Parts: sequence; C-alpha cells; structure tokens
Amino acid sequence: MRKAELPPLPYAVDALEPFYDARTVELHHGKHHQAYVNGLNAALDKLEAARAAGDFAAIKHLAREVAFHGGGHLLHSIFWTNMKPGGGGTPTGELAAAIGRSFGSFAAFSAQLRAATNAVEGSGWGILAAEPSGELAVLQVEKHQNQLLPGWVPILVLDVWEHAYYLKYQNRRAEWVDAFLDHLVNWEDVAQRLAATVR
Repeated sequence: MRKAELPPLPYAVDALEPFYDARTVELHHGKHHQAYVNGLNAALDKLEAARAAGDFAAIKHLAREVAFHGGGHLLHSIFWTNMKPGGGGTPTGELAAAIGRSFGSFAAFSAQLRAATNAVEGSGWGILAAEPSGELAVLQVEKHQNQLLPGWVPILVLDVWEHAYYLKYQNRRAEWVDAFLDHLVNWEDVAQRLAATVR
C-alpha cells in the first residue's frame, strides 16, 4: 500500500506574513500536518496486519484512526493550497456564479461561512463543499471528519483548531477567520477544485 506523504508548501514559510506568521506555518505544516500523515500510515499498517491475520477485534478503533488522521491529512493538504500571498478579495467566473446560485450573493456566503467557522465547537473546520451538480454548501466540521457529508467535496477549508492560529491570534478566532478570508484565500485554487468536482 502506498504511504501518505506530507505535501510541500506551495510558498515559503514566511510568504503569508503578516496575516499568517512564519512560526505558526512552520509548526502547523511540519509538526501537526506531519503527525496526521504519520497517524494515517500507522493506522493503515495496522489494518493491513489485521487483514493478514484475519483478526478484526480492533476494527472499530482502527477505522476511527483512519478517518481522523486521513481526514486531517486531506483537509490540511487542501488548506495549504487554499492560501496564497496577496490572496483574499472576491472570486470570479464560474465560482462566483455558483456562489451566487447557492447563497444568493457573495456577501451572504461570506457571512454564513464566517459565522459557521467561528461557531465550531472545540476543534474543527469551516468548509465550502461542492457536489457534482455544482451545488455548494457551507459545512461546520468538528475534528477532521465529523459532520462531513458523503458525496460533497471540500473545495475551501479554513482550519480553526487552536494550533492553526494560536501563536498570533491567541483566542481571537474571529480575527484569524477574517484574516484568512480577507487576505489569504486563493480563489483560483478554489475555482479549480470546483471545476474538478462538477460533472
């Protein structure tokens, strides 16, 4: 089975300053994301061993480990490409049209995503997800895997685990959410993800 790997950052660790500090990016990517990669690979190795032995006594635990670490790896991999230096602003083209169809306006979408993300209980994510018809939805995901909808593909993810923002923003989650959406989000990447999802 092919091992999961930590994807490289698409920019330098200090490229998102001053809105996302280099030390947080370095720790978040190199330590936290790497831990999810390691956890996923360990869980998959244990599942492979269980299959070989025909022993599935720990299957419930291992399935949860795969979901947790696999979800963390997947969402972080999207998160890094969802940002760019000089990001923010508003989307254009088909992404803008899809947001208008699904939410009525970009302002309404932005308000809903900010509210949902700020209200995540504990650790989790604010997510813009798409399904193959092109319909969009805002999801409020806890941990990395709870409340994801089957068939819906995350195309924009905003990490609000404390490790994602605490060094710079401390407990001011709303400031981090605003910084991400107003100054960091890479709408071109989101648009490409939407185009890859719609059939």
